[in-house]
Amino acid sequence: MTLELFPSRSLAFYMARMMLVRTLVVLAGLVLILQTLDLLGESGKILAYKGNGEAEVLRYVSLRTPQIIANFLPFSVLLGTILGLSQLNANSEVIAMKSSGLSAHQVLAPLILAALGVAVVSFAFNDRIVSRASATLDQWKKINYAPLPIDRGDRLNIWVRDGDDLLSVQQVSGRGDAARLRNITLYDRTDGSLGAIIRASHGQRDGDGWRIAPAVRFDVATGHVTHLGAVTVGHGVRPDQFTLSNVNADGLSFAALDRAITDLRDAGRPTKALEGALWHKLSAPLSSVLMPLLAAVAAFGLARSGKLFIRAVIGMMLGFLYFMADNFALALGNIGAYPPWLAAWAPFLLFLLIGEVLLVRTEE
Repeated sequence: MTLELFPSRSLAFYMARMMLVRTLVVLAGLVLILQTLDLLGESGKILAYKGNGEAEVLRYVSLRTPQIIANFLPFSVLLGTILGLSQLNANSEVIAMKSSGLSAHQVLAPLILAALGVAVVSFAFNDRIVSRASATLDQWKKINYAPLPIDRGDRLNIWVRDGDDLLSVQQVSGRGDAARLRNITLYDRTDGSLGAIIRASHGQRDGDGWRIAPAVRFDVATGHVTHLGAVTVGHGVRPDQFTLSNVNADGLSFAALDRAITDLRDAGRPTKALEGALWHKLSAPLSSVLMPLLAAVAAFGLARSGKLFIRAVIGMMLGFLYFMADNFALALGNIGAYPPWLAAWAPFLLFLLIGEVLLVRTEE
């Protein structure tokens, strides 16, 4: 019996169902509370735009809820597992399972397998739903909850620096030399001082620069306005500086982010932070598999010793420490202190070892 990972199919289904039910209940409660608190802060901004009403508030909820689910699903797995294992321990069911010859790893095996299923579903959910919701919500916030334009894959509100000058483009469509600019504003600066502002409605690639028209120049010192017609600006500004300057990792799927990183790397742009985010799209859902191991401290040890509550608190503290370490490692990866893959996977591997050590020590 000790050589089998799942000696009893009925027991495996019982424990997996127990964890999944409690996880869903905890997740539903967290989503309800956090969405309500978030809506209290954002509803005023949504309704401040003239014409917005209940439909726009509900739309915000539909876009924000997937983000909350993605962020708190692993923690819900932790809490659901702690609740289930604490109940089994209090009812002496863990003692009965160990008395029948099951090891601690065999007791946890159904929970880890169920958590692996949660991780797979979480990755698909993040990749197909959360990324799209994040991209839409981010764009909606940028325009202060005004009606969203039709999404044709254009980039909005792009800023590019050209020496001392700043170039602002409201909309960029197309890629490479075929890129088209809309509503361009050039801030002509000398030694940090603004000398003139040039505005144009559209622009396109012209040699090593961008031909914009019809251009109007406003001289800051004199206040004089000059109609320039068509002029070429931004000499040396590459097309990829417009098309790749605003890559939102949260708003892209795994494959789309991988393509964006490849384009940036080909253009000689830094990609370390985005590479860390790409690896984190794998490690974040997989963290659900780690939660039963961290929660195992609540399962083993005599319940009548009076330390069951303390064990449950220790399990929750381990979960909090993992998420803190995960965010800290990502921050270090973003500034280049860690390699991208290490920033994403180091907390997972570290707490996997911690969980295993605690499990072995507790079982002994």
